[in-house]
Amino acid sequence: MSVPAVDPDQPPSAGDPLARERAHLTASRSALRAMREDVQALDIKDVTANWVNAAVLERQIEDRIKALADLAGTPLFFGRLDYLHTTQEGQPVAGGDPIGTVYIGRRHVHDADGDPMVIDWRAPVSQPFYRASRRDPQDVGLRRRFGYTGGELTAYEDEHLSDPGELERTSRLLQAEIERPRVGPMRDIVATIQPEQDEIVRSDLSGSVCVQGGPGTGKTAVGLHRVAYLLYAHRERLARTGTLVIGPNRSFLHYIEQVLPALGELEVRQATVDDLVAHVEVRGADAAATAVVKGDARMAEVLRRAVRSHVRLPRESLMVVRGSRRWRVPAYEIEEMVRELLDRDIRYGAAREALPQRIAHAVLVRMEQAGEAPDDRVQNAVARNAAVKAVVKECWPPVDPAKLVLRLLSDAEFLAEHAEGVLTEDEQKLLLWEKPGRSVKSAKWSAADAVLVDEATDLVERTHSLGHVVLDEAQDLSPMQYRAVGRRCTTGSATVLGDLAQGTTPWATESWAQALGHLGKPEAVVEELTAGFRVPREVIAYASRLLPHMSPGLAAVESVRENPGSLEVRHTRAEDLDAAVVAACVEALEHEGSIGLIAADARIAPLAEALAAAGLPHLSPGEETTAESRLTLVPASLAKGLEYDYVVLDEPAAVVDGEPDERTGLRRLYVALTRAVSGLTVVHSASVPEQLGAV
Repeated sequence: MSVPAVDPDQPPSAGDPLARERAHLTASRSALRAMREDVQALDIKDVTANWVNAAVLERQIEDRIKALADLAGTPLFFGRLDYLHTTQEGQPVAGGDPIGTVYIGRRHVHDADGDPMVIDWRAPVSQPFYRASRRDPQDVGLRRRFGYTGGELTAYEDEHLSDPGELERTSRLLQAEIERPRVGPMRDIVATIQPEQDEIVRSDLSGSVCVQGGPGTGKTAVGLHRVAYLLYAHRERLARTGTLVIGPNRSFLHYIEQVLPALGELEVRQATVDDLVAHVEVRGADAAATAVVKGDARMAEVLRRAVRSHVRLPRESLMVVRGSRRWRVPAYEIEEMVRELLDRDIRYGAAREALPQRIAHAVLVRMEQAGEAPDDRVQNAVARNAAVKAVVKECWPPVDPAKLVLRLLSDAEFLAEHAEGVLTEDEQKLLLWEKPGRSVKSAKWSAADAVLVDEATDLVERTHSLGHVVLDEAQDLSPMQYRAVGRRCTTGSATVLGDLAQGTTPWATESWAQALGHLGKPEAVVEELTAGFRVPREVIAYASRLLPHMSPGLAAVESVRENPGSLEVRHTRAEDLDAAVVAACVEALEHEGSIGLIAADARIAPLAEALAAAGLPHLSPGEETTAESRLTLVPASLAKGLEYDYVVLDEPAAVVDGEPDERTGLRRLYVALTRAVSGLTVVHSASVPEQLGAV
């Protein structure tokens, strides 16, 4: 049953179900406001022991107030379930008494008596809203979806899951929500999560998951909703250990930054891989061949050898003076300690801290043999003795990770010594700087160099591990970048999101098995999403023509959109190309929603001039679209992960030619072709790549 939208200003009759639902919405909003006011009215003056406790509690109260905000235009609830039987501990139990209604929303809302008015979508009792079907109704008699216009409840749609006579059909409200125009940052999909997506979202914290998903399958949204679910299910644990979302660039992170706050989660850190490894200032860039070698996992062994090469065996015995007594530790005994620490293969810094304690313990044994009774304080004092410190400095000197990498990239002999049998001579030549930096500060570090410094840093001191890490657009990472991310979740779990067909770096991963191995999560379960909810059927079919030529073996995305969308390919003369692109943008702006003009990076400047000459203001990626400013000029290199209602693609051949090889170029083009939600217009003067064929 589907109820069409109505005029919200016309009061429906008392018996109208829509009136009751709107009344419940009004009451729920009032209850949420009362919850917020209760928190704002809290007086903590007499409940905190000191100013530190007071500051912590004030911060928690501020976060709670933010989490209870009633976001304008965001429905408080989007669904309803009528269970056939009662529940115990949130789970339906057959044979019980009939119960009332459970409303499903973005957060929990209760009335003054503590009775729930809206149930958090992450609660176990909400799960059937996403997974129940006529084949498996999960004790649900009725599932109701709500339609909203400008924050007003205007329609509802019912599914009687226990009625065998009712035919299976596509939800019109669900379809409308998926196709709703996109203006502003990415929004959550909490009202439209599909069963296969929900299984990934609710998978356990203890296991890592890798999601292979083509354009429009919702993999990014699934990853973000998984974070929100895990924070709900494991709040205290993740509050201690932390969560992190890693994206490919700042534009992407800005695009997704409002999703988690809309779900009530305000404390999740977001970063790029470059942010994680920012030990040195990146001011240079590598040639593709050099970057590939620097990103190779074999570099980890080269760095390990280089770090350990600083260890030296003692040349003479140690004499420790305490008072009138002298205690001698022979060189061979110190050598045994050094070799034992090397054999344990613990981090360089930890071993360096352990060595003076080992030496001090050997001195204490001699003291006890001489009849003294030293305690731990004496051992610590011996460990700090100047003679002991001198031996430690000689045998296990401190290592500065950045200086170590600087030497590797500057000193051919030092590199050859530690890369022997690991890297070829040609690969070593690629690594060496033509103009070595004189110091860490003056060196022109590249992004790949910063990852090497991060690896060296972890060899010296352990990197802090988080409870859960989400890694999006993971297909573009090098093995060394995977290792850098993996260090941030050694004791936690990870959600890896990506599409092998969209790998556009020279070092893009060939398989998830390889990637997960470098990440340190070889046991992760790989899930594949093939149902497309964003890209129109006609558009994804056109883009999928490239798959056999760039990623053979990958399944094409099957769009579930009933609306095939619009696809138009226009040919023009080279001298008219800019004008034709501007005209296509003007036409696109006649539609509702956001517009993306995507072009090869080299074409951005002339297109910006053409838009300005035509009086068309435009945004750059990362700038938020508004109702007044809806056109964004997007370099093809930054298009990944973004989406627009209508896309104008400039000169596909230039997108392909802008990459170092054809496969990477075709993948870049595949990304650009699949950013549209409602329509795609391709404008070209040169021939389109032959792999696309004729429309």
